[in-house]
Amino acid sequence: MPVLTQKLPVSVELIKRRIYVIRGVKVMLSSDLANMYLVEPRALVQAVKRNIDRFPEDFMFQLGRGECAFLKSQSVISSWGGARRSAPYAFTEQGVAMLSSVLKSKRAIQVNIAIMRAFVRVRGILAAHRGLARKIEALERKYRRHDALIVEHKEVFDTLKKLIEAPLSEAAPRKSRFGFKPA
Repeated sequence: MPVLTQKLPVSVELIKRRIYVIRGVKVMLSSDLANMYLVEPRALVQAVKRNIDRFPEDFMFQLGRGECAFLKSQSVISSWGGARRSAPYAFTEQGVAMLSSVLKSKRAIQVNIAIMRAFVRVRGILAAHRGLARKIEALERKYRRHDALIVEHKEVFDTLKKLIEAPLSEAAPRKSRFGFKPA
């Protein structure tokens, strides 16, 4: 069966929802990865720690207290109910790819294929959004200039309108004839 039509154990859409931006980097959390690989989170972390040389800081990092609190408040990760003793790990795209060499099951390989596809799609979506954002900014700049011109023209038109609508007596004072003051 061709790879592109092969049924993956986890949908790309589900994976895309599990990709977060933390510290300015797109990552997946160890707890989400463990669920996808059908292993216990501690088993995943143990496998990583046994092969720690494969996971430099740009492949994986552990979340700090503040990051955990923020993710809990956003309902991204559960409150753990006291069962978890340490913060989850965050794996970058390269870290997830490295997991397939640490977790050698068939499922791990299939899940990694799906995850790599999801990261590619997310990159494409972000690139499209950047292009769209640039277009919107250009339109905003254009309309800011137009708004400034409209405000300037409005002031001129308001002044002209006042002059046109004002009665003749208010528009220009009457001159007296031959030295007499008007009554």
